[in-house]
Amino acid sequence: MTRETDRPTPCEVKTLYGSDAIAEMLRRLDTPYVALNPGSSFRGLHDSMVNYLGNQDPHMLLCLHEEHAVSIAHGWAKITGKPMTVVLHANVGLMHAAMAIYNAWCDRVPMLILGATGPVDAAKRRPWIDWLHTSRDQAAVVRPYVKWDDQPASLAASLSSLMRAMQITTSAPMAPTYVCFDVTVQETAIEAMPALPDPARFAAPQAPGASAAQVSALADMLAEAQSPVILMGRVSRDEGDWARRVALAEYFGARVITDIKTGAAFPTRHKLHAGAPGFFLSAESVEALSGADLVLCLDWVDPAGTLAQGKLGAGAKVVNATLEPMLTNGWSMDHQDVVASDLTILTEADALVAALCERLGLEPAAPAPRTAPAPHGQEPDAVLSLDALSHVLRAGLAEDPHTLVRLPLGWDGRHCDFTGPLDYLGYDGGAGISSGPGMVVGAALALKDTGRMPVAVLGDGDFIMGATALWTGTHQSVPMLIVVANNRSFFNDEIHQERVARDRDRPVENKHIGQAIDEPDIDIAGLARAQGAVGIGPVATVAAFEAALADAVAQVRAGKSVVIDARILRGYVKEMAEGMTAEQDG
Repeated sequence: MTRETDRPTPCEVKTLYGSDAIAEMLRRLDTPYVALNPGSSFRGLHDSMVNYLGNQDPHMLLCLHEEHAVSIAHGWAKITGKPMTVVLHANVGLMHAAMAIYNAWCDRVPMLILGATGPVDAAKRRPWIDWLHTSRDQAAVVRPYVKWDDQPASLAASLSSLMRAMQITTSAPMAPTYVCFDVTVQETAIEAMPALPDPARFAAPQAPGASAAQVSALADMLAEAQSPVILMGRVSRDEGDWARRVALAEYFGARVITDIKTGAAFPTRHKLHAGAPGFFLSAESVEALSGADLVLCLDWVDPAGTLAQGKLGAGAKVVNATLEPMLTNGWSMDHQDVVASDLTILTEADALVAALCERLGLEPAAPAPRTAPAPHGQEPDAVLSLDALSHVLRAGLAEDPHTLVRLPLGWDGRHCDFTGPLDYLGYDGGAGISSGPGMVVGAALALKDTGRMPVAVLGDGDFIMGATALWTGTHQSVPMLIVVANNRSFFNDEIHQERVARDRDRPVENKHIGQAIDEPDIDIAGLARAQGAVGIGPVATVAAFEAALADAVAQVRAGKSVVIDARILRGYVKEMAEGMTAEQDG
């Protein structure tokens, strides 16, 4: 849904151009939005989306930075499982967006990224600026972390590349694709609309699946195991898939481990869930893994590292179900260490679970009702900590179905109460900073009018870097709630500096230098208001945060975007960060 001010004035199209055909192809690909920051390299396509397509989809989402455009598409894909289109200006826009593209690659989400360059013909370039914004091989900037790219030289080739890019990005394993259009192809007049590829004839192929023999062998291995453990990683947001995963675990009595890097995959309060989800394994998760005689990895992120953390016994068997080998390359190490397995199945995780349930005749049960949380139990006058914030947040959201879009690094997984696939969406894939606000906007667009409230808890560094992404959400009147857990520091790095200082017998009290975000203090609520959102705070006590949260929830229900500046103690975050670092070292 776009504002009336975004709707173009109707016009009569007298002459067709190459970009009109590209825009019409985009419409046929059924992408509802195009996220962009404008640029001259695609001025022809921009005009076609406005004046040729008119009020037809896709609608343009104006973004204030290219990185936000990609992050918004990323958040959209995490909810819908479908690609949003992004357009990036020349080499400079692509370089701005590179980190966000890497996040989407690591998170294995679909995304159709379009770029432009040129004129490729040097004789047609304007002095200075066209030379700066033309690259011989523009896609080289991101080629190691996109699934496919092309720079077509004609209109016919451009239409074909666009269709191929959509087919590839929606084929599992999913990841972004990139097509770069020559400005001359866009701006050349054409006599008539060319024949366009029919998307129905270029549908994404079905992903590889487990053979009947593999399904049978895995079913036998699970039946024979005395203490099986399932690592549930990247899975779908589908309710039926969720129910089948629960049914499978219950049938075999398998313990289940989930994490915070990926979205909700299994009920965290279920008796079979082993330990609290986290970025690294909890003590209970380590205990479950160390006693396992069979581990089934369902597209788990970093199975080799996790099994090493879990001190898996020498006689335990490992089954690895994933499509990761199809994306592994030599540039990025996001594929993690190689994992030894007794059975490797090239398949999507939920497809394998469905095949097992069918073979075993399992009928998924209805989901258990969510239990109402107890009162938060925090002292009203206490200074706010991340732990207290999480208690108050859970109690304050009890009456509203909501989706946690993001949680910060210091979050204690014991506060995760996930009962369905849309309860939590996971991290950003590449573990960078600044993606949070954009991903919240994208997820909120996808959740609009569903009755679910988009909620995110972001660190102050993440929010400050990406704050202007909020403008796109407020411009589109998208309701959402962001709580900034504001410790006024890039505190994760303070932990690293403390450890280095201790190792070198140097002053620990200097760890904040070059890390603390103060003097002057940053007005986070003011930053939110500057983007058209409601800014609340700062609040620094339990009672003040509880009141701010009640106000914020009421305003989000009324359709507002709200940001709360919650000032938190650094001590609790420090404790959590030290625990995670110790586990990493172990």
